[in-house]
Amino acid sequence: MILPIEVHGMFATNAYFYISDKTNSGFLIDPGAEAGRLLHIVNEYGFTIEKILLTHGHFDHMGAATSIRNRLHAPIYMHANGEKYATNPEWNLSRNYGLNIILHDVNYLEDGDEIVSDVDEDFRLKAIAVPGHTTDGVMYYSAKDHAAFVGDTIFKESFGRTDLHGGNEWTLLESIKQKVLTLPDDTILYSGHTEQTTVAEEKSRPWYAQ
Repeated sequence: MILPIEVHGMFATNAYFYISDKTNSGFLIDPGAEAGRLLHIVNEYGFTIEKILLTHGHFDHMGAATSIRNRLHAPIYMHANGEKYATNPEWNLSRNYGLNIILHDVNYLEDGDEIVSDVDEDFRLKAIAVPGHTTDGVMYYSAKDHAAFVGDTIFKESFGRTDLHGGNEWTLLESIKQKVLTLPDDTILYSGHTEQTTVAEEKSRPWYAQ
């Protein structure tokens, strides 16, 4: 099951529950805000959240992670380049909005690492580094479910901005062309701020042609 939930903090951001239909256990991706609401959904559906996964270290994707981790005892994971974002409110942009978000006790992933369910070894996501929007951008890919959780790397008909800390447009476009658009055409892309799209749809965009 993939259950998208739009949460509202300073911005509207898509959080995703990626849950095994067999065990009702799985992962919560990018809990950016509204911890209480997300916890209510966990209770309503009877989900077991094993791990909290972050696509990158901007505050609107991780703002509720600590509260949820503390309540559910689910560890937080992000790419190894994310430490500066996790620990620096200027880099994660929370300081720009009068906040001071810092993440502690984060588990850091390397490119190619697999996040595997504790109760169903066939339920897993592969972490694929996609820097450019930030230096720590990572997408979580399931070949079995034809799904990729791409954060702000790529949107429907657009891609993430590159004028923030660690951003680089050339790097981002290369990440998209070499990592995202080389996935099977029927892969559904679940982004941080737009409706879902597919690899096939995004291949047609002119900004990826060169």
